[in-house]
Amino acid sequence: MTSIETIGSPRRLLAVKWRWADSERWMAFLLLLPTALILGVFAAYPFGEGIWLSLTDTRVGAHSRFVGLQNFALLWSDSIFRRAMCNTFVYAVVTTILKLSLGLWLAVLLNRDFRGKNFVRSTVLLPFIVPTVLSTYAWKWMFDPTFSVINWSLFHIGMISKRIAWLDDPNIAFLSIIVVNVWRGIPFYAISLLAGLQTIGPELAEAAAIDGANRWRRFVYITWPLLLPVTVLVTLFSLIQTFADFQLVYVLTGGGPTNSTQLLGTYAYQLGIGTGLLSLGAAISLSVFPVLFIVIVLQQIYVRKIEAN
Repeated sequence: MTSIETIGSPRRLLAVKWRWADSERWMAFLLLLPTALILGVFAAYPFGEGIWLSLTDTRVGAHSRFVGLQNFALLWSDSIFRRAMCNTFVYAVVTTILKLSLGLWLAVLLNRDFRGKNFVRSTVLLPFIVPTVLSTYAWKWMFDPTFSVINWSLFHIGMISKRIAWLDDPNIAFLSIIVVNVWRGIPFYAISLLAGLQTIGPELAEAAAIDGANRWRRFVYITWPLLLPVTVLVTLFSLIQTFADFQLVYVLTGGGPTNSTQLLGTYAYQLGIGTGLLSLGAAISLSVFPVLFIVIVLQQIYVRKIEAN
């Protein structure tokens, strides 16, 4: 009897372990199910529907049929689409570089000890907290050629002699939307990079200072390498958000004048919603997806490389 129990007990233990593992799997499945449903309904389904629309000739009030890649071929022959594509890449790259540079500079300043630093850190977030449409309308008033506070200030300090039509001049309008985007995005970079800076132990910089490294060398060889993973993630998120920017440009210029500030988001809205050409609007929205997909894959490879080290 003892030998039988001895032989059977490991089997019973194994069976109990399997049942426990199965129960854990089911519990994990039940816990993940709400998130999977939300992502499926609000992310996967709209994305799949957008792909299907881009492969058809769907328009408001008409029957649709499958046309394959015809919409994308039609877009490449559209001069406005090419202009919007070029503007979007320049807009995203330039604003990302400026936001990263100025945000890092501000994060380094906020990381120092000074009186009232908590109040200053909280107020830095204000441009990012204020709703986009509301803050953009404020900038639109500031850029108004008649009531512009910017023109008034520049005139009274003697920098200009006549009014500047900031949003009506094709050569200045694009620069104006870049300024507003940078102003709104700097706080996000500053607070995110500040959080990364606070995870770096001060003893590293102190040891380097004892060895004779100046402030610039301590930043380049110690702070920046440790801050790089956070910087990559923040930059990627901001880059994707900037590629999909719509509200800011639509409120300020609507893509004008003469399509000088036209972005993929505004042009997709004008064709898809304004004229009812839903398939072309979907095709415009998906045209930059391959580039963003490659960027995300490279970012994931980089993150895994860092984690492996």
